[in-house]
Amino acid sequence: MPDAPGDWIVPDWPAPPGVKALITTRQGGTSRGAHRSMNLGLQVNDDPEAVIRNRDLLRGFLPAEPRWLAQVHGARVVEADTVTSPVQADATFTHSAGIVCGVMIADCLPVLLCDRDASVVAAAHAGWRGLSAGVIESAVAATGVAPGLLLAYLGPAIGPRAFEVGPDVFDAFVAHDRAAAQAFKPHSPGKWLCDLFTLARQRLNALGIGSVSGGGLCTYSDPVRFFSHRRDKTSGRMAALIWRQAGPQ
Repeated sequence: MPDAPGDWIVPDWPAPPGVKALITTRQGGTSRGAHRSMNLGLQVNDDPEAVIRNRDLLRGFLPAEPRWLAQVHGARVVEADTVTSPVQADATFTHSAGIVCGVMIADCLPVLLCDRDASVVAAAHAGWRGLSAGVIESAVAATGVAPGLLLAYLGPAIGPRAFEVGPDVFDAFVAHDRAAAQAFKPHSPGKWLCDLFTLARQRLNALGIGSVSGGGLCTYSDPVRFFSHRRDKTSGRMAALIWRQAGPQ
């Protein structure tokens, strides 16, 4: 497979050689206007033919077509091997080589997981609703691996200086864990700035996952590189992808 475009993200994390991961940006595709140019989402009012061309371009950097999900901001996890058409879920995993797990993003946080033996990989779509509902916990449980053997990577998401939320979000997290208050800064009356990266790290650490890489790339503040639904309203979708490599490592 060729090297991915230089603007795309190849995660820098201590994953074993048998695990490969890639996160697209908005660059490198054929869409126009608000979806320019590497929009991978078919449900965002882009030209479907452009999206198909973009997915074909992406496919050239992968061992197989990703097992796409119909994301609903929940905590359901599916085994990627069983996905033949998009199913409603927000996380996916596989123990099989050559199967590509992926989630789409445009502010929500992608969380990639693998184990130290490269026996399993997983991807979770973790916006605030999914995080609060336990999508990370569900994805970790689905791997069937002891959490202490797992590694995590946090991809780009709306950052803590841009994500203003109300008391419903604050209360949902603090009710689960009082330490979650550390991820919120008062911003205006009844509003907080929320740090999704910190919330995800807290959840991962609480499960016993000590190796958490990435985090900090803000989709909202970088319109050249990233789509952002909150910033633009009409926005494309990027993808965070992970797979086990087939054959000798």
